[in-house]
Amino acid sequence: MNDAEMMVVLILFHFGGFHCFKHYYKEYVCKHLGHMFPRLVSDNRFVEPEKEVLLPLTIFIKKVLSGSCTGISFVDSTPLRVCRNQRILIHKIFEGLAERGKCSMGWFFGFKLHLIINDKGGILNFMFTPGNVDDREPLKQGKFLENIKGKLCADKGYIGHALFESLSLNGIQLVTKVKNNMKNSLMSIADKILRRKIALIETVNDKLKNIAQIEQSGHRSFSNFIANSLSAIAAYCFFEKKPAIEVNFIKDGQLSIFLTLY
Repeated sequence: MNDAEMMVVLILFHFGGFHCFKHYYKEYVCKHLGHMFPRLVSDNRFVEPEKEVLLPLTIFIKKVLSGSCTGISFVDSTPLRVCRNQRILIHKIFEGLAERGKCSMGWFFGFKLHLIINDKGGILNFMFTPGNVDDREPLKQGKFLENIKGKLCADKGYIGHALFESLSLNGIQLVTKVKNNMKNSLMSIADKILRRKIALIETVNDKLKNIAQIEQSGHRSFSNFIANSLSAIAAYCFFEKKPAIEVNFIKDGQLSIFLTLY
């Protein structure tokens, strides 16, 4: 099978609600999609060269499927667990790669997926890091914020005076909530409305996990983990309905925003 055929098979896996790739490949692809893939191989021979499509799949997502910046963006991270906490000490597959981290749901062992989306639910950029990396670290890298402009909304985990100033120099306004122990600062009504819509990117993370099945614990190699994660992101980009907000300016110049979640 060539790279394009393997990419299609991987992406289709995240559309059908399958949880086991082996079952999906044997019972669905081999039995029902044989006319589309005349050079089908066994499931073992399919998994072995899977790492060869990582680069083409990444380029396909970032150059073809990614959305365009509209001036309103959202950033957040979500944990990708590779095993249960009880199995951390005996887990060997991601030894030296995965790390312990803490999120709003507690401690986990694995990686983090950092996402930037626009107000239409389209993915602008993404990055994988170990679980112990601070959420603000990717924003300090120019590549992660390439082609991002305007307002960037985030939760309290992204608060930082140095980060706010560095982003301002690059034409990006970081909009976050204020902690209880911080002095309140002047903020426009539009920014106050936008920062309340952080649920938009949380809904995208929910779709990636519960529909596209980006978080799985059955990986046997790091390349297999990356291939599964990239194909899940690509599958999300093909979803017809994505969570979005509708931005309208009424006659008196105020901003009116409606949140639509699908």
